Amino acid sequence: PVAASAQPVSGGGIPATPFAKTLAAERGVDLAMVTGTGPNGVIQADDVLRFQAPAVPSVVVTPGAEYTDIELTGMRKTIAKRLLESKQTIPHYYLTIDVNMENVIQLRKELNEVLSGDKIKLSVNDFIIKASALACKKVPEANSAWQGDFIRQYNSVDVNVAVATDAGLITPIVSRADIKGLSNINQDVLLLAAKAKEGRLQPHEFQGGTFTISNLGMFGIKSFSAVINPPQACILAVGGAEKRLIVDEDSNTGYRAASMMSVTLSCDHRVVDGAVGAQWLAEFKKFMEKPETMLL
Repeated sequence: PVAASAQPVSGGGIPATPFAKTLAAERGVDLAMVTGTGPNGVIQADDVLRFQAPAVPSVVVTPGAEYTDIELTGMRKTIAKRLLESKQTIPHYYLTIDVNMENVIQLRKELNEVLSGDKIKLSVNDFIIKASALACKKVPEANSAWQGDFIRQYNSVDVNVAVATDAGLITPIVSRADIKGLSNINQDVLLLAAKAKEGRLQPHEFQGGTFTISNLGMFGIKSFSAVINPPQACILAVGGAEKRLIVDEDSNTGYRAASMMSVTLSCDHRVVDGAVGAQWLAEFKKFMEKPETMLL
């Protein structure tokens, strides 16, 4: 046994050596629960070291909500890793703009009538992909990637289009979207989306890309901010078109209803400065509001 290092002292009616009191304080031991073995029952250091708190009675927990543990797939692990990397390492900022969709809706209707014989039906998303690709050609800084000690600026525009599948989100690539026509973009998207949902995409069809679009408009989402797909510098989040009142100086009332769509550009501030991001959105808006310019 370790001899008491000093005369016993009494704290709160419990006799213990100073060293024993110090040990008890460090270990969170209640001296009232320790049996002293020293003279006259004085608690010594060895008593504190040997002390074991009584087991706490187990608490019966009333069962809560039922649950099922879902094993992570390889795709889900990859999604989690890349999105976590993106939010932790990329300095995101977000720019939102409203786009008048009246002219796109009208041109789409006219072109679909022309293409009806070929059984091709253009979607609004096809116009968004084309306008994004052309805006990237106008503002190439947005069509770039952070490479650590340099920035890689791409000469062609390969647009990743986010597709939801049962296994998770995947972003197949519409390659060279800047030089493809709307009908070709439409067919590429339909084929890639079908292959993605069937799990038949080849690596080269979804690995890479230079710019990403995520469209949740078909789910009734008005606007949202998307997470950048690294190492890309930008991703465009697209909301649904809805009727809103806008200023119309030619109208007797001074306003009219129009189909408006909100889009949000997420940018990597290491690559794209705020003014450059705003310039990209301005170009995108021009193409969408004068869609005939996309055909030139």
